[in-house]
Amino acid sequence: MLSLTTGLAPLVLAGLLGWTGAVKAFSKGTARTAPKTALARLLRSSDRATTVLRATGGVELALAGGLLAVPATPAPGAATALLGAGFLGYLGYGRLKAPESSCGCSADENVPVTWRSFARAGLVLAGGVAAALADASWWSVLGDRPAAGPVFLAVSALVLFALSADLDRWWLLPLRRTRLRVFGHPLLGGASGEQVPVAATVELLENSLAWQAAAPVVRSALLDHWEEEGWRILLYSGVYGSGGDARPVQVVFALDATAGRDTPGDPMVRVSYVDADSGQALAAEELQTVPRRSALPMAG
Repeated sequence: MLSLTTGLAPLVLAGLLGWTGAVKAFSKGTARTAPKTALARLLRSSDRATTVLRATGGVELALAGGLLAVPATPAPGAATALLGAGFLGYLGYGRLKAPESSCGCSADENVPVTWRSFARAGLVLAGGVAAALADASWWSVLGDRPAAGPVFLAVSALVLFALSADLDRWWLLPLRRTRLRVFGHPLLGGASGEQVPVAATVELLENSLAWQAAAPVVRSALLDHWEEEGWRILLYSGVYGSGGDARPVQVVFALDATAGRDTPGDPMVRVSYVDADSGQALAAEELQTVPRRSALPMAG
């Protein structure tokens, strides 16, 4: 297993560094991402950060070439290990001084530095050490281990794939969407008829025609809510009428307590205006909503 790891580490690292190096060196996104990185704060210049990112990409491409061409010599592996150590130091600075910034590790991600960034840099360091200890080329190892070699490469690729935040859109987000389709979203109504959270009902209301019609009257955020005979009642304060006829009112909405964004059809919303002093209903109407103004995106 040790010979397999040391022998194929140059090939794995060459794939990783070739990809991240090419993105840093040639992608138009490098200049766009650089100002959001911890490197820009360290260098106090977005332009300098862009230059350093592109130069780092060039170094990574050179190392990838060395790992592929002369894998059985220690120099490319040792240089890669030093690069990994440098990445870890930079990530530590970024996490400490600019936790909200991205690392710019592939110049194509906008997420803050997380444990995945440290884990990937740690693998670069460990892989560089392994590559420096290799005593056989990666092509000879693949030739000698035709079954184990491809399996090792596939597992390594999956690990690096999982540790790359900028690749989440290719696997993690689809996985989350599938989970939501199968198990349901916590803010959506379910087929079992269970009540959804109040926040989901408010979101549904605020995207309805009934809310648009009543919005000129409403003057507050949600004041109170309760359930009654399958309806969820939402209470707001407002002002009904204008000029000398204006009077304070309570605006009462009623929606199905189990309705959510995935509930088939358009929800029924009942609206009532109740005089705040006398408690007498001033107007009431039942509105069938039309397609909502804009569908809010589901969390990934």
